[in-house]
Amino acid sequence: MNARRLSAELLRDEGLRLKPYRCPAGRLTIGVGRNLEDRGITEEEALVLLDNDIRSFWAQLEAALPWLMQAPEEVQEVLVNMCFNLGLAGLLRFTQTLAHLQAGRHGAAAAEMLRSRWAGQVGPRAERLAQKLREL
Repeated sequence: MNARRLSAELLRDEGLRLKPYRCPAGRLTIGVGRNLEDRGITEEEALVLLDNDIRSFWAQLEAALPWLMQAPEEVQEVLVNMCFNLGLAGLLRFTQTLAHLQAGRHGAAAAEMLRSRWAGQVGPRAERLAQKLREL
């Protein structure tokens, strides 16, 4: 079997869709005909997607918050985690939290995070992230 030739044929026949869609049989599908309902993805594929997402959110944060490069790794990790959950636009609405972090006031940033509606929605996640900041 010539995998390269077969791949080209399948790309031509199935197409390449980067967002989920319903195939003619009504199944949720993505990529090159990947049936998500029946087949799903493997753990390895999920972890590749996670790595790509982490890199993407880090690049977005680097561009939006240049001071983040000099922040402690724990602050960087907390903000990538929040960005993963909220998206960049959602995270940037945490203006007081970000101002406290930029100034090195980690405890105040943690307290501000926990006063948010987001903290009520994500519960233990917010508490873990706030604790990470309080320990700095």
